[in-house]
Amino acid sequence: MKRTDKEQSVEELKERLEHYPVAVMTKYIGITAGQSNALRLNLRREGVTFKVYKNTLAKRVLDELGYSEAAKYLDGPIAWAFSEDPVASPKVLKEYGKTVPQVAIHGGILEGQVVSKEQLEALADLPPREVLLAQVAGTIAAPLRNFVGVLNAVPRNLVNVLDQVRKQKEENEKAA
Repeated sequence: MKRTDKEQSVEELKERLEHYPVAVMTKYIGITAGQSNALRLNLRREGVTFKVYKNTLAKRVLDELGYSEAAKYLDGPIAWAFSEDPVASPKVLKEYGKTVPQVAIHGGILEGQVVSKEQLEALADLPPREVLLAQVAGTIAAPLRNFVGVLNAVPRNLVNVLDQVRKQKEENEKAA
């Protein structure tokens, strides 16, 4: 690799680590070209950028950005998956790893913190973003629905009380 290519690769990795909220390091050795293409297609569908960087260059970038602890995950051929959605890349890699066990998450960086394989797999187990947002909206809406029900009950109960008073007066007038 030429010096200019190395410098360009270092700058690209540095920019991606600074830009994307999640960077997942994954082992991919021993997969066929077809499996690699299928993995890349699955990742691309979810908006994930997938690229291989030389470990020596990656270690240099990690040290420079203060992620030296993440260098322990640079064991053997490592591919990097970057995404805007923190759940997307771990989810795709974990799912793909179930059918192709050679693809395995090693570790990564999430929102500026070095995270382990276990933490990324727990992140992959989260429901999709839309489901989480719906759950939050439902949680917020439930007390509001209850409050509206209480507010509606006040006039309804007043009408019921007035109706009962009217009926009682009518019965008293008939009895008199």
